[in-house]
Amino acid sequence: MPPTDASADTGPVPVAVRPGPTGHPSRSGTAEDIRDCEDTLDLRLPGELLALVTGTTPEADGRAPGLAHERPGRPLDQPGSPDLLDQVGTWGPAETPVGSFHLLPVQVERDLPVISGWMNDPAVAAFWQLAGSPAQTEDHLRAQLAGDGRSVPCLGVLDGTPMSYWEIYRADLDPLARHYPARPHDTGVHLLVGDVADRGRGLGSALLRAVADHVLDHRPACARVVAEPDLHNTPSVAAFLNAGFRYASEVDLPAKRAALMIRDRSLRHLM
Repeated sequence: MPPTDASADTGPVPVAVRPGPTGHPSRSGTAEDIRDCEDTLDLRLPGELLALVTGTTPEADGRAPGLAHERPGRPLDQPGSPDLLDQVGTWGPAETPVGSFHLLPVQVERDLPVISGWMNDPAVAAFWQLAGSPAQTEDHLRAQLAGDGRSVPCLGVLDGTPMSYWEIYRADLDPLARHYPARPHDTGVHLLVGDVADRGRGLGSALLRAVADHVLDHRPACARVVAEPDLHNTPSVAAFLNAGFRYASEVDLPAKRAALMIRDRSLRHLM
């Protein structure tokens, strides 16, 4: 799955391509990093845990256990669906230096035209690889909405105007966790700023900071917000740094070499 267009003060920002279901962790980490991998959660939710959070087991509804995007799951709006991200849709607006910002979980019928249009912007398409018919974007959105709640696609609305697309996801339960020393409840963010006029003027940094703080405010079990912009996309990396993320390491993902960016709860008031 894809990801991130944060704008620094110069140039368009990317959309890091999310790691796919295959690949191997980078061997460039330190010994301490490798030891930290012991904290990584199993990428498969045990049947017992699924039974607790959904009221059933994968086998009971005909699904084999596995990664969220490898199989269809129960739609998020059905009773009994697990909530792995603490009800993103109820978080409400955040006041930012650039205006009132609201993350609204995507409604395909309402939001597909605008999101599909953004995906066909060449600067976005180079990273998200979702240019083409609206059906391609729709498949991408519905795969998350019909999953088990590990990723929530959202429309970013600034002062009442839709202007960005976000994915808030459980990085510790994502294939990304195979590539860095993940910790329980790590939460990842992907972002694209939709309109060219909104890029390159600092909006990306302001909104990244606001959303990261929103995650930490509403997910008490989460100690870190993570992102993985392409290492060569200097404006995007700068945007994350300006948003209070720290550069943690380089990681080899299936589609790119990425900069692992982390915003720590313990450092949020210092950076």
